[in-house]
Amino acid sequence: MNSNPYSPHTDEDRAAMLERIGVRSVDDLLTAIPQDARHPRLGLAPGLSEMEVQSQLERLAAMNRTAGSGPFFIGGPIQRRYIPAAVPVLALRGEFLTAYTPYQPEVSQGTLQAVFEYQSLMAELLAMEVVNSSMYDGASAMAEAALMAVRLVGRKKVVVASEVDFVFRRTLRTYARGAELEIVDVPTAQLASSSNGAACLVVQHPDAFGTLVDVKAIADAAHAAGALLIQVTEPHALALLEPPGTLGADIAVGEGQPLGIPMSYGGPHLGIFACRFALVRQMSGRIAGQTIDADGVRGFVNTLQTREQHIRREKATSNICTNEALAAIHAAVYLSLLGPEGLRAAARLGVGHAHALAKRLGALPGCKVANDGPFFDRFTLRTEMGGWALRLALLDRGIQVEATASHVDGKRRGRDDVIIQCTELTTDSDMDALVDAVAEITGSRQAVAAR
Repeated sequence: MNSNPYSPHTDEDRAAMLERIGVRSVDDLLTAIPQDARHPRLGLAPGLSEMEVQSQLERLAAMNRTAGSGPFFIGGPIQRRYIPAAVPVLALRGEFLTAYTPYQPEVSQGTLQAVFEYQSLMAELLAMEVVNSSMYDGASAMAEAALMAVRLVGRKKVVVASEVDFVFRRTLRTYARGAELEIVDVPTAQLASSSNGAACLVVQHPDAFGTLVDVKAIADAAHAAGALLIQVTEPHALALLEPPGTLGADIAVGEGQPLGIPMSYGGPHLGIFACRFALVRQMSGRIAGQTIDADGVRGFVNTLQTREQHIRREKATSNICTNEALAAIHAAVYLSLLGPEGLRAAARLGVGHAHALAKRLGALPGCKVANDGPFFDRFTLRTEMGGWALRLALLDRGIQVEATASHVDGKRRGRDDVIIQCTELTTDSDMDALVDAVAEITGSRQAVAAR
């Protein structure tokens, strides 16, 4: 009998395998591991009861500070947004929550229709012809878009704006190592003039610091040089700004987490990925399509899934083995519930809060809004004490902002500000607390009183 409930192999099985490879025991297979590393002392405490474990975990959890426990101005790709109560109720139904990848349409109509609706809603929002369903997150979507452009254009040079979110750029560089791509970082202002020899230009609008970008001019320069334009975008910004499809983007990507998905300590997220129809054969991920069966009844199927499990390895566009369908369903439910007017209303609230707050902070002595041009719902604030020091001082007061020094290009370009993001959840009391704290920290209050 086999005494190990987790392995089907008997002692005789293991002995036969060891004999076949010419080894006396399993320990002989581990000789490459240093002796002192084979049985390390883990220093674990004695076992605890279930109640003790729960108490310990609750104590540890209480040490965390949640985004909703005080003024919160961190944003970018991942944002604190209001999620209607109906979103998790519908999206986390057992039928969706436990569904496997929908290879068999005859038993996957619910999931396939839901992701088809997601694709349709996102295509309308982006003004793009094709949307997949979907990528792991915005960063991997941008990296896959760059690889797609390289395959289509036949060049290995990717030019990315320094004002694209730093996580997206780091992910791109990671993907580029295996493919041996040349990644060139330039400021957005130099993107159009850097298109020669490039497979694609990558721009973010609004950029990582909230500034609005003239995408059309960059798209024209890319196309004139035989390159593609990849635009990184944000779903709420699309409710008010001109969409990528009308700005000349060939591929549009972004992070879909703000569409009804909790922040949840870093995941799961939703990678938005769209392109022009002419490029669809090189798009990674999968596409759900609508069709009719032999009886003329409407149905849904996997129309395109270009990974090596389904086609010849050399023709596969990526190795995405898990699909973020559940996150896409959250987004579909969120967009359906809010509709165009609801999404615009949420976006307008964030923009209004950001501009009102920027005006108040910019009026403080020694403080300046440091964006290079008009901004959307986030902006950068520059003070004499520097962004990182200001961030830490605000954190001591329970107010959370981001410092540009955390971005790869921040220190290199001498930029040391804080980034302040506003959404529909930003309150008047949050803004009052931030203005008062900045005035106190920077000494602006004393300067005003001394006048």
